[in-house]
Amino acid sequence: MSEPRDASLPPLSYADAGVNIDAGNALVTLIKPLVKATRRSGADSEIGGFGGVFDLKAAGYADPVLIAANDGVGTKVKIAIDAGIHDTVGIDLVAMSVNDLVVQGAEPLFFLDYFATGKLDPARGAEIVGGIAKGCIDAGCALIGGETAEMPGVYHDDDYDLAGFAVGAVERGGLLPQGVKAGDVLIGLASSGVHSNGFSLVRKIVERSGLAYDAPAPFSPDMSLGRALLTPTRIYVKPLLHALRTVGGIHALAHITGGGFVENIPRVLPASVAARMDLAAVPVPPVFRWLAETGGVAEAEMLRTFNCGIGMIAAVARDKAEDLLEALRSRGEMAYVVGEIIEAASRDVVFSGTLFG
Repeated sequence: MSEPRDASLPPLSYADAGVNIDAGNALVTLIKPLVKATRRSGADSEIGGFGGVFDLKAAGYADPVLIAANDGVGTKVKIAIDAGIHDTVGIDLVAMSVNDLVVQGAEPLFFLDYFATGKLDPARGAEIVGGIAKGCIDAGCALIGGETAEMPGVYHDDDYDLAGFAVGAVERGGLLPQGVKAGDVLIGLASSGVHSNGFSLVRKIVERSGLAYDAPAPFSPDMSLGRALLTPTRIYVKPLLHALRTVGGIHALAHITGGGFVENIPRVLPASVAARMDLAAVPVPPVFRWLAETGGVAEAEMLRTFNCGIGMIAAVARDKAEDLLEALRSRGEMAYVVGEIIEAASRDVVFSGTLFG
């Protein structure tokens, strides 16, 4: 039998425990128009129910295979928190999942987010979700639901974390990779910067530099260091879907995330081949030279930690390489021939040249 409540103590509410239901409701009101803007065929993008609904038939699929991906932003959120810049990490959140879908040949259809924080600030939450909505629009997918969790005691004050979940579809037979062979050309799509991997090392390098996040970025003086490092991950979905639909001979796509070239390219290679990359052909943005020099980071470590300027790799039949370059460039991508597929006994990446030659 429970002990009777001490009548001298005031009654407790959820708000007394640090959870503000009214703030959560205010956030929903703020984000409803943002979510509505992501509407697409198959989804009405209304929120407020117990789950999101998507109609594959309305999206035009006849015999689809569904593909799902989930990811987060990692410790990049810590820079957003420390810099007080919250309008871009939502784009990163979408990018990390939808880029993982398109490399399998899939069109991203819908997205759901999870936003957890110690103390819910509706205005800041709306900034974050605004970025998520922008990312969804860029990827052509609908934001059909999500979860906001105010968790005092787990997260401190203004700290927060994000997770994202995306589902895409591809008609049966269109799954990638398929048909990768020696002689295929490797085409790299330029990144927008560091994207969303390696930020624990980035933060350590910033600490060593002694710079504040509101100081001018040494590698981009017209921006603050915080804003420059928070440049959002590039979303490659629409240009790649265009290429997949108009150019034949695309055998594989690799999203260059954590693990860099060293770990991500082998994920799409059969056992009988390897990738040979010419590092001199990689257009390395200034941020990577600054990170390498300020942190004393060796080239081998850069190659297995960061994208170093290439956020996506395509393996394409040699006779279709020029067509692919033209298709990508016509959609605003900076694309370069950066190597080839060679015969080998293992799925290695063999490098020639240097990043900072």
